[in-house]
Amino acid sequence: MAANSLSATSLTRPEFKQFNPNKPTQDVLKTQWVGTKLSLHSSNLRPFFAKRPLINATISFSLPTAKPERVAATEKIPIWSSKAIKAYAMGELEARKIKSPTTGTEAILMGILIEGTNFASKFLRGNGITLQKVRDEIFKMRGKPDMYFFSPEHPPLTEAAQTTLDWAIDEKLKSGENGEITTSHLLLGLWKQEESPGHQILVALGFNDDRAKELRSFISEPTFEGDS
Repeated sequence: MAANSLSATSLTRPEFKQFNPNKPTQDVLKTQWVGTKLSLHSSNLRPFFAKRPLINATISFSLPTAKPERVAATEKIPIWSSKAIKAYAMGELEARKIKSPTTGTEAILMGILIEGTNFASKFLRGNGITLQKVRDEIFKMRGKPDMYFFSPEHPPLTEAAQTTLDWAIDEKLKSGENGEITTSHLLLGLWKQEESPGHQILVALGFNDDRAKELRSFISEPTFEGDS
C-alpha cells in the first residue's frame, strides 16, 4: 500500500520570515500528500523568550555593632577587611550547620579558620589549632545537635559574639592607625570574652595569653600587611 505511506520528501519547505517573539505570526506548511494545512503559531514560543528577572545584590563593608553612635561620631570610620567579613559570614553559616539558634564566639572562631587565607587563621594553624579540632571541641561542649531543629537563616549574635565585634572596632579606633579591622582584631576580641565558648575552646587547644600577646605584637608592627 505505497499510496497510503507518508514520505519525508512529500513536504515542501516553507518560506522563512523574520521571527518576532512579541508579534504572533502564522506560518503555513502545505503537504502534497493530502493537501491539508499545518499551522505553526510562533506565540507558543513566547514563554521561552521571557526576560530574566533582575537580581539585586547588596554588599556590606561593615559588621553588626551594638554602639553605632560611637562609630558615627568618629572622623575616621574603621572598615572591616574583606576577609574578616567573609570569616563572619562563614561563621554564621557554621552556626546553622551545627543547628545553633545563635551565632556565638565558637562559630566566629570556625569562620576565621574556614576562610583560611587570613593572618589569624595562619597564626592559629601555626599553633596547632585547626578547624577539625575546633569542631571536635564544639561537639564535646554542645553534644549531638537535634536533627529536627532548624536554625534561622541569619542566627542572631550572642552577647559575647557582639562584644567581640565591638572590641575589635574599639581596639582599632584606640590605636589611631590607618588600615582595616582584620581577623586578628576579631580573634583578640574573641579571646577577651573569657566566659564564652570560643575562649574556652581556644584554652582547651593550648591558646593562652602569651599567644595573644604575640599576635598583638604582630599586628602592631608598622610592616603588618593586614589580612594578607
